[in-house]
Amino acid sequence: MTRTPRPYEPDHSAEALSYFPDLSGELKTLIAGTAACSPYLRGLMAKEAEWIAASFDDPEEAVKAEMARLGELPPDALSAGLRQGKRRVALLSALADLAGVWPLETVTGTLTDFAGYATHLAMRATVGAEIRRGKLPGMTEADAETAGGMVALAMGKMGAGELNYSSDIDLICLFDETRYDPSDYLDARASLIRATKKMTALLNDLTEEGYVFRTDLRLRPDPSVTPVCMPMEAAERYYESLGRTWERAAYIKAHPCAGDIAAGAAFLKTLRPFVWRKHLDFAAIQDAHDMRLAIRNHKGLHGPIRLYGHNMKLGRGGIREIEFFTQTQQLIAGGRDPDLRVRGTVEGLHVLASKGWLPQALAEELSGHYRFHREVEHRLQMVNDAQTHSLPKSPEGMARIAAMMDRDLPDLEAELHQRLSAVHAKTEEFFAPDAAPIKDEEIAAETGFDSAILSRWLTYPALRSERAVEIFERLKPEILRKLAQSPRPDEALVAFDGFLAGLPAGVQLFSLFEANPQLVDLIVDIAGTVKALALYLSRNAGVLDGVIGGSFFSPWPGRAALTAELQSRLAAEVDYERQLDGTRRWAKEWHFRIGVHLLRGLIDAKEAGAEYADLAAATLAGIAPAVVAEFARKHGTPPGRGAVVLGMGSLGAGLQSATSDLDVIVIYDTLDQESSDGRRPLNSRTYYARLTQALITAMTAPMAEGRLYEVDMRLRPSGNQGPVATSLDAFRNYQTNEAWTWEHLALTRAAIIAGGEELATDVEAFRREVLQSPRDAAAVLAEVRDMRARIAAAKAPDGLWDAKIGAGRMQDIELFSQAAALVSGSAERTVTAGLDAAFELGWVADEERHVLEQCYERLWQIQIATRLLGTGCLAPEQLGLGGQSFLTRLCRCDDLDKLATDLALGHEAARQIIDHVIAARATAPEGGEEGDED
Repeated sequence: MTRTPRPYEPDHSAEALSYFPDLSGELKTLIAGTAACSPYLRGLMAKEAEWIAASFDDPEEAVKAEMARLGELPPDALSAGLRQGKRRVALLSALADLAGVWPLETVTGTLTDFAGYATHLAMRATVGAEIRRGKLPGMTEADAETAGGMVALAMGKMGAGELNYSSDIDLICLFDETRYDPSDYLDARASLIRATKKMTALLNDLTEEGYVFRTDLRLRPDPSVTPVCMPMEAAERYYESLGRTWERAAYIKAHPCAGDIAAGAAFLKTLRPFVWRKHLDFAAIQDAHDMRLAIRNHKGLHGPIRLYGHNMKLGRGGIREIEFFTQTQQLIAGGRDPDLRVRGTVEGLHVLASKGWLPQALAEELSGHYRFHREVEHRLQMVNDAQTHSLPKSPEGMARIAAMMDRDLPDLEAELHQRLSAVHAKTEEFFAPDAAPIKDEEIAAETGFDSAILSRWLTYPALRSERAVEIFERLKPEILRKLAQSPRPDEALVAFDGFLAGLPAGVQLFSLFEANPQLVDLIVDIAGTVKALALYLSRNAGVLDGVIGGSFFSPWPGRAALTAELQSRLAAEVDYERQLDGTRRWAKEWHFRIGVHLLRGLIDAKEAGAEYADLAAATLAGIAPAVVAEFARKHGTPPGRGAVVLGMGSLGAGLQSATSDLDVIVIYDTLDQESSDGRRPLNSRTYYARLTQALITAMTAPMAEGRLYEVDMRLRPSGNQGPVATSLDAFRNYQTNEAWTWEHLALTRAAIIAGGEELATDVEAFRREVLQSPRDAAAVLAEVRDMRARIAAAKAPDGLWDAKIGAGRMQDIELFSQAAALVSGSAERTVTAGLDAAFELGWVADEERHVLEQCYERLWQIQIATRLLGTGCLAPEQLGLGGQSFLTRLCRCDDLDKLATDLALGHEAARQIIDHVIAARATAPEGGEEGDED
């Protein structure tokens, strides 16, 4: 014991102590103080003195024993038994609370557990009676324990495990209609409705023994027209089509407490998409704020905090403010982070803080206020078992509460006012940010912007609703001030105008901006630099969720971690189309992150290229098992050892840009197994051909969330003429006996991206075997010479800034490094490794190697910038100041003129080195004249 109530009406202490003649010390003081403060608890002492006295040594065990006793009662004794059990648990909980023996969570948890068990016993009894009368078709006596498929969902404080001392209990009663034959549905429904009404009466009715719990069933869908017990399918349809934000918030705390617990849990699982939205849901803030205002208006709870008569639940700074604050934060991000889907208020605050959604200090402060508020609320209710939340209206009433809390009245009043004020300040700041709208003319005068552009914004789709306009008007002044501060304000305004015009809707995004002002900085930066990225954002604003998801600016996790994350997400989603859409959302967010990091200078061009390649590889590796599993449902498991995906080109080399497609080859090994073993078996060759097509479709199909990547399979054996999937034996034979030199050059950049480890090991071993076969360097370089000539004849470089095509540019340097890797037998995949091989072979001097490396690095910087900026071919004079600034910063060059000069000199130097090596070392292949091959 850490405290005891002070006797408020000492004359009543002696009466209560007479019930406990053997008590002494602190327990005697506790009984005397409690009886002198609470007429209700004093009355319970008179009825349950013997049981309470025996429970002091181990109150937790006493509650368990009492619940076990109730579980053994016959149905005809249950009404009186539950009422007696409620008296005992209520009195013991009150004494443990007043004495500080139990913390708040144990008090509310004990009351909640008892309420849930009492509901279950009542439901078991009333449904059992229907079964015994033969009114529940197909059910036997054993089905009474699961209430014939009916479940009570505990809502509100009961669902959260936070039941008030004198609270009613909010229940939603549903039944699993699939347990009944369709022809029996109406009879079963009528029977379960009767059982629900009788259950409610068993708990709710006031008898000479009192009542168990006041029971409220009005949280069910459309309670004015629906029965007290609904089929789950009808409830699900209601929430999918008509569910409101307050119902989403209510289901955060929903918990099956009685009847068919498994059916209740399954129903809650089906509601997850309704409760937890896939994108960050900042629009819920306004809904929650509107609910708060509606409650205040209905209850007349406006105005400043005045303690006497103040409602500790619904009034300013009250319990509901903390609950709304917590639930709204959970709704915002819980769709993306399942860890936030907890039912308790204090638990919710702590997990929000641990995930970075709240400052730890704020979570601790609000948790402390919540516990204090709830303790005060409990003492208000303990006085007369009244379902009240309001502080007394007289000094005498307040003095009674102070005595129950072992506090001096002035100190208690001061603390109450301080805590209520603090809660209101913290929560009001979140729900109702204060920003007065400013007229367009005033903004135009301040920033110098064209007011005609500003005035047309109200015609855009994103601003077609009053709510969107209201939020945007609060945001607009700050957005325009930041645009005015950008290097080229008019260009930034036009780009932002394009971004705004492309938005299909605005409420969600504007709410996101209002709650996270740092996103406005990012949008202004993007709008002033990368118009294409701004346009992309306007159509995919959901990717901004990732910016405030807690780890957006953390170090790159790497391919393995990305693959594991995606596979974990897909494993939690059973529907295949949702898996594909989920993969697209996931990949877009990571793709956007790379672009932002590159734009903001957090990574350089080489790091960005590696990250784009990691993401592409992780996406393939993550989605491939889901594709295989879906395909196997119809056609059986993959024959033999399965298949691997061999990444070629930039994917295999691990260096991609924002718009790179994926060059792949699929190789399988059947181990001579002729067909699959599924419901619709396929011969092995057809199986892998169709599985490959399914994988390509999964990657390329335009869905609700767009497409993932373009996939190119032209590097497979025999190109477009060959099968889309190649057996390991056929691949070996082709590479050994039929492949052209350019196909062996392509193998220098090949890497296993997805598939079984055993087959992957064998394919990689064979790749190395091919590469390490002896080569005639002169013959290889002669073929490279011919390939360069064909490339030059087919396509000329598109000006100075074309980084890829042309002599001395990226493709040319890549081809040269691949030739060196092939001749040296190197299995490394990078351009740098190939140029090192050229040095080791004596083709280039050390200085020439560095010239080629530096030229390739500069060209890659130009290439990745070009792809991010979204231009076909880079034209710096058309980029605007922001784009130019990004380009020179990425290339670590002072100005564009110097960059252009360096680029031209680099092209020419690289071309001369490669031309010299080929001219000096290339000869006709052995056994023929130059140019004989077709």
